[in-house]
Amino acid sequence: MLNLETVRQFLYYEARLLDDRQWDEWLTCYSPDVVFWMPAWSDDDRLTTDPQRELSLIYYPNREGLEDRVYRIKTERSGASTPEPRTTHIISNVELLGENAQGVEVRYSWVTYNYRYQHTDAYFGSTICTLAEHNDKPQIVRKTVRLNNDYIRQVIDVYHI
Repeated sequence: MLNLETVRQFLYYEARLLDDRQWDEWLTCYSPDVVFWMPAWSDDDRLTTDPQRELSLIYYPNREGLEDRVYRIKTERSGASTPEPRTTHIISNVELLGENAQGVEVRYSWVTYNYRYQHTDAYFGSTICTLAEHNDKPQIVRKTVRLNNDYIRQVIDVYHI
């Protein structure tokens, strides 16, 4: 089983890869079967619960979606990412919630500062993810991101969260 310090170090590593724009290495943090989801807030101030039937800010049912995003970012085929923003990810309040059949459930809070076009934005929220050991290292098999911002000034992408 993964311990708390190993989980923390892995989450810091993943955040650093985003900040350093090391896209290919960042993808290795994710299982090929990963479900990556950021639900939207409904009009009732509740998060949507079904990515197949309700609006999501981001939804990838496997790593191929993340690979496509990275491809678009790296080849400047993403207007939302050209020029690439500078980011700083802050991770805190990491806690192990328990184990399930897929791995260890983890919850943490985060803030991401994003600088682009002489403007700084801050995104904040929490994430619940499931980590499994793969080749003696953690790997994300499920990630659900809760973005708490009420107003998003630009298109949100994987490096914002």
